[in-house]
Amino acid sequence: MTAFADLHHGDEPLLLPNAWDHASAAALAAQGFRAIGTTSLGVAAAAGLPDGTSETRDETLRLALALGSGPYLLSVDAEDGYSEDPDEVGEFARELAAVGVVGVNLEDRLGSTALHAAKIAAVKSAAPGLFVNARTDTYWLGDGKGTTDRLDAYQQAGADGVFVPGLTEPREIADLVKRVDVPLNILYNPAGPTVPHLADLGVRRVSLGSLLYRRALGAALETALDIREGRTPGGAVPSYGAVDGLSRQGDSAHSAGT
Repeated sequence: MTAFADLHHGDEPLLLPNAWDHASAAALAAQGFRAIGTTSLGVAAAAGLPDGTSETRDETLRLALALGSGPYLLSVDAEDGYSEDPDEVGEFARELAAVGVVGVNLEDRLGSTALHAAKIAAVKSAAPGLFVNARTDTYWLGDGKGTTDRLDAYQQAGADGVFVPGLTEPREIADLVKRVDVPLNILYNPAGPTVPHLADLGVRRVSLGSLLYRRALGAALETALDIREGRTPGGAVPSYGAVDGLSRQGDSAHSAGT
């Protein structure tokens, strides 16, 4: 079992914050997060591209290259693998693993269960050590029907964990924990169960998804509007030097080859 896989079997669920650039990842690592994910929305928005349309393969790989040598375990949100060809998805996974990525998130978008299972199998063949978190969008895009059938197929294809964003009802979460044989990942929702409650339900991984990116954008807008209206903006503000220092630490890590 890899170090990243181990984090899914600790005393508490793995709380996985999602970064969108080097500074956000480095700042989260400085607060003690041992593992960090990426957010496809943040990557797409930074590039001026729509999320969830398989258009950010190159941008995702560049971010993985920038973050893969960081002092944390990196998992990448790879949307649907950026291809309908399982072999191409496997090759992309191999490229991610080569730059230090330890996990990948693959979403099915309610498409063919068999095709998504084939992508998972291709990833495990191309990069056996990569932790595959198989996401189904039955709750994110649908009414929840077919969830267990899809997850069964993904587990059989080799998924190391399963992810069901949009699922927030505690009883349904607890029932699903009992039905799967691998760690269950839930997307944190401020209106849903707290992390301690999810832990009590048996959830082993809690992702923050695009929440941090969206809150950062919201804080930026609030600050600009406060200043325009003559109000003094509130909230925590890292100093210029602190943020610049995060980038300098990254330069040192890359030059040292760590």
